[in-house]
Formats: sequence, structure tokens, C-alpha cells
Amino acid sequence: MATLTKSSDFDYLDERGRKDAQGQNNIDRNVRQFRDLDLYFTKASGTKDVNKITDVQAVKRSIRNLVLLNRFEKPFSPYIFGGVIETLFEPMTQVTGILLGKQIESVIAAYEPRAILQEVNVRENFDTNEYDIQIIFIMANNPAEQVDLEFMLERLR
Repeated sequence: MATLTKSSDFDYLDERGRKDAQGQNNIDRNVRQFRDLDLYFTKASGTKDVNKITDVQAVKRSIRNLVLLNRFEKPFSPYIFGGVIETLFEPMTQVTGILLGKQIESVIAAYEPRAILQEVNVRENFDTNEYDIQIIFIMANNPAEQVDLEFMLERLR
């Protein structure tokens, strides 16, 4: 096991001693840094430009947007969609949960090359009529660290 010797390396350690991916976003050591626009269109503090999100946050946001994308919402690309919104209107069963997991896996594998998918867990919550989704992936530019993305899907009328 390698030990960290530089004092600057310890700035990004969390309480368990692991490196924090968010702390590494703005350093120059990353060979390839992924950047996207902040789709909430918040202003950057120093300039009047739109904020940029980088690396882990950018890929997480992209995966969430791909999963929640409906058919024909992406202009000129009607074949890019998650398909989970349509599945939410099916009766809530374990089979529907498996189908949701397969749809999420296929859309991430096809349209998000920055993430290497490890696992998709779908848990049905029958009491509140919602699905808890957990997506575990590895960043293409940092294969040493697993990233966990969790969100909830529920049907809205």
C-alpha cells in the first residue's frame, strides 16, 4: 500500500483517510478533466459567466439527466432517452424494478462514455410508491475510485 508523502495530498482526505473526488476537481494532476455547464445557470462568483461543473459532479449530473430523459425531449435525437418515466406508470412489482435497472444500465452504457458502470440497484418502496435507485460507477479518468449516485424515482401526475 502506497503512503502519501506530500502535504498537499492530505488536503483532500476525508475522515476515513480516503481521497475525496470533489477535492480533486480543480487540481492540475488530472490528466483529463471533464467539464460541463451548470444547467441550473448559477453565476460564477468572480465573473458574470455561468458556473462550470467538473469531473465527478459533471458525470453524475449527466447520468441523472440521461436516466430522466423522455423520448423526443432531446432535439434531433429521439432515440436518446432513458425510458424510466414510461415504466413508472406500470404496476409496482419486482419485475418492474428489474426492468428499470436494465433500462438504466443500457442508457448509461450507450451514451455516457465517461462512466464505467459497475452496478445498478433498484429497490422498490411499496409504502410510498417510489423506487430508490443506486448507481455505482468508476470514472474513466480515475479508475481507482468508485462513485455512488443515489436518487429516488416516483410517479407524478
